[in-house]
Parts: sequence; C-alpha cells; structure tokens
Amino acid sequence: MKVLIIYAHPNPMSFSHAILENFARGLREAGHKYEIVDLYKTKFNPVFQDMDSAFFVDKDMPRDLFQQMDMRAMIVGLAGNPLKRMIARLYIRNKTDDDLIELINSQKPKDVLQQQKKVAEADVLVFITQVFWMHFPALVKGWMERVLTYGFAYKLDERGWKGDPDGRVPLLKIKKAIIMQPAFFNEKIYREKGFRDAMVKTIDDWSLKYPGIDNVDHVLFHSILSVSAETRKKYLESAYLKGKEL
Repeated sequence: MKVLIIYAHPNPMSFSHAILENFARGLREAGHKYEIVDLYKTKFNPVFQDMDSAFFVDKDMPRDLFQQMDMRAMIVGLAGNPLKRMIARLYIRNKTDDDLIELINSQKPKDVLQQQKKVAEADVLVFITQVFWMHFPALVKGWMERVLTYGFAYKLDERGWKGDPDGRVPLLKIKKAIIMQPAFFNEKIYREKGFRDAMVKTIDDWSLKYPGIDNVDHVLFHSILSVSAETRKKYLESAYLKGKEL
C-alpha cells in the first residue's frame, strides 16, 4: 500500500520523531511505499487565506447562494490597488456566473493542490504529532483546514447547503487513517474527563470519517514525560508494529 505520513514536530530529537522513525521502519520491512510530509521542514503555511476560498466556489453550488456571496465584488476587492481593481472590474463586466466560477477556481493555491495530489494517491493517511489543547497543533490543524476542502474531501447535497451536517457527501477514497500522538496526561484522565471522547468526535469522526475514511485508528501514548524507559520502549514497539502489520 501507499502511505502518506503527515508529520509535525520542530525537534528532531523528540519522541514524536522516534515514533515516526519506528513506524517508517515497520513500513519498509513490510514492503509498503510511503512518503513523509514534514510540515516544519517544508514550511507549509497553515493559515487559511483569501485565495483558499476558491476551493469553496463550485458549479454545483446553488446559484442564489453564489449570487448572495457577491463574487464580483470579491474579485474586484482582492485585485489590489485602484488601477488593478479598475482592470478587474472591466475584465469581469461581461462574464457569466460560470465564467466567474472558472476564474475563481483557477486561483486555487498551488501548495494546497500539491498536498491534495499526495492525499489522492495514498491508500493510508497517517498523522504523527503531539497533542495540543486536546487536538492537533495549529500547523497540522491548518493543513487539514486548507487541504481537506470542498470538492476534494467532500461535497454538499441540498440539505448540506441548508446547514444540515447529514447533507455532506464524502469524497475521500482513503482506506484507513492512523493517528499517533504523544500525550501529557495519563489514560485515566483522558477517559474520565472526556478528553478522549472529545478528540475522537472532533478528529476521528468529524475530520476524517465524515469525508469518507471509515477506518480510523487513533493511538495516544499517555504520560509521555513521566512513564518509565521501558514503557517508552513499548510505545515505540507499538509504532513499529503499526507499520509492520499494516
């Protein structure tokens, strides 16, 4: 299988990096192909910006909603200085709605398109990063927000456009997702205070299962700063087996 690993940690000596190395070793021994996207090394920009909105303009969106969004004004407003705004206004003056949608779609950020190509070619999607505020760090969360977009990860039917979450149409063909995260608190805290359930709901169910990845394996390596060296060794063996037995 082809595995895409989204990895994020600024320290190459971190336990997250050790998890990455052991998981990759297991993949190699099992004969799987894999690619690592190191979000720090590649300097991926996690901030959703104006041009990212191009992914959410699609020919199948209700036309009344498209007209309500006033894309003509947006195109002119984003053009830049007064001269560029005047040129943009003249350029789109006789454009149809379909022409405007095509124009907006042509402005999709290339860094996102590159990431989407990697996801589309993968059989398994893996996230290796630490827990931040009971979620992913901002860098990984931003990757998800920018990459798992409308028209790529999901679409909406008539119910969805009216605000019903059951109106989302999943598009991802990924067979499985694996999440491995070192965590500060112990397993009892995660279970009794509902932290684990909250992470499963927001990351596993909403962010990954909803766009079509039915099989999500989310592993937390608890109390990473206080467990024994033997426990850490077991954690790394577990990461290795995740790759070896995939």
